[in-house]
Amino acid sequence: MHHNILNDLNRTAREKPDKLAFSDGAAGLTFRELHRASRGVGTFLHQRGIYRQPVVIFMEKSPQEVAAFFGTVAGGCFYVPIDAEMPGGRIQMILDNVKSPLVICDAHTLETAKGFRLDGAQAVLYSDAAKTEPDNAALSEIYDRAVDTDPIYIVFTSGSTGIPKGVAACHRSVLDYVEQLSEALGFHENTVFGSQTPLYFDACLKEIYSTTRCGATTYLIPKSLFSIPVALVEYLNAHQINTICWVVSALTMISAFGTFDVVKPKYLKTVAFGSEVFPARQLALWRKALPDASFTNLYGPTEGTGMCCCYHVDRAFQEGEPIPIGKPFPNREILLLTEDGRLAGKGEEGEICIRGTSLTLGYYNDPERTAASFVQNPLQSAFPELIYKTGDIGKYNEEGELLFVSRKDDQIKHMGHRVELGEIEVNVSMLPGVQMAACIYDQSRGKIVLYYVGGAAEAELTPALKLKLPRYMLPNRLIRLERLPQTANGKIDRAALKKRYLESARKK
Repeated sequence: MHHNILNDLNRTAREKPDKLAFSDGAAGLTFRELHRASRGVGTFLHQRGIYRQPVVIFMEKSPQEVAAFFGTVAGGCFYVPIDAEMPGGRIQMILDNVKSPLVICDAHTLETAKGFRLDGAQAVLYSDAAKTEPDNAALSEIYDRAVDTDPIYIVFTSGSTGIPKGVAACHRSVLDYVEQLSEALGFHENTVFGSQTPLYFDACLKEIYSTTRCGATTYLIPKSLFSIPVALVEYLNAHQINTICWVVSALTMISAFGTFDVVKPKYLKTVAFGSEVFPARQLALWRKALPDASFTNLYGPTEGTGMCCCYHVDRAFQEGEPIPIGKPFPNREILLLTEDGRLAGKGEEGEICIRGTSLTLGYYNDPERTAASFVQNPLQSAFPELIYKTGDIGKYNEEGELLFVSRKDDQIKHMGHRVELGEIEVNVSMLPGVQMAACIYDQSRGKIVLYYVGGAAEAELTPALKLKLPRYMLPNRLIRLERLPQTANGKIDRAALKKRYLESARKK
């Protein structure tokens, strides 16, 4: 029985030493090279007496950053990935939280790292750590002492208070997740992943640990390509990428702008998506362009170790019809709980709560917020059993498939009614001449503000929306943009839209 994520790397390095494991399209690491570099980093930590502590990895997205992750675990520690594209204030808050004794950098980030308040932590180059001669005896002892509930990483998510939350995950939950996901999506040794997300998001788990488990290959796609749809698809074709697991915004960026009329991703066979609602129109364009590919909707929060539910698309969807998030993977259960703590009935909305192996360890150095979200299962009181309250609202359809309805914090009170901003966005996206849409709410002025991308004139949208939405749900302002801002993970950046709107409103 596996108890450590290093098991898969050790095995695959023996069986496929010369196979390409990770590449950025220009340079890469074979499994042998990845294994050797990780053991060098692990020994480097051991020699400095750093054990069972957080180690910050401050590097650009690269195969070497992946090696630093594995090396941190080999040294008996857990990694905390950060990136120069993150706001400086956020980086400093993360550094203050984890208080790591070491920051591993590359040549591009070393001087930047030294500009932060490190409180005694040493900033070192990955290249120096990786070339350390492995101490096999010491690494074996560290490996033997590890248990499957030891943490392997901390990734930071947004917090409603403005302070990021560090989610700590362990070997057990990651190993289980990768096993269930690999079986559900059919990953194997000939899988070639195209990784979209930055490596400081948990979304990259799908590629990183599935690669070492299956002996597959992952290409770390440069971020710049996600603003050039044709070039992005050409990159997929050049490297014969057959599997992608992307956020919806990255997929619609390709389909909404006519890319398939120019070039199609001819090797793609597996397309998984998540984190946002996929407009039915855009999904239809993808399925038309790739009739032989499988499409899977994934759902899950960072606190549940990646994705915990999946739905294999097996039918066409009408405009406005929600795509199910399906059913949970084995070893986890979804509890749909009403506000009074009972299970929701068919068609009744409730909060999506998760129990099982996939639960993470909680928020690092943050017991108060951990206790607020990881709570005792209200359906039984005989023994301690934690569930995670996602803050997502869901319901079951007639087929027994789970549907995502909204976020709790997407609910607003407008003109005396409770309104889901996501519902407005879905209806706007159905209109001709609209490619993407996002809503924000100006609480102080009581205004719903709609931003959209497309050729439709603002004056055309309001009459069309009056036919779809009740009066209290109609946007008070419509603003057309050439492009909607995106977070580093590729999602629509609603916080940036709200900041933009409020700054504009203050100037008037």
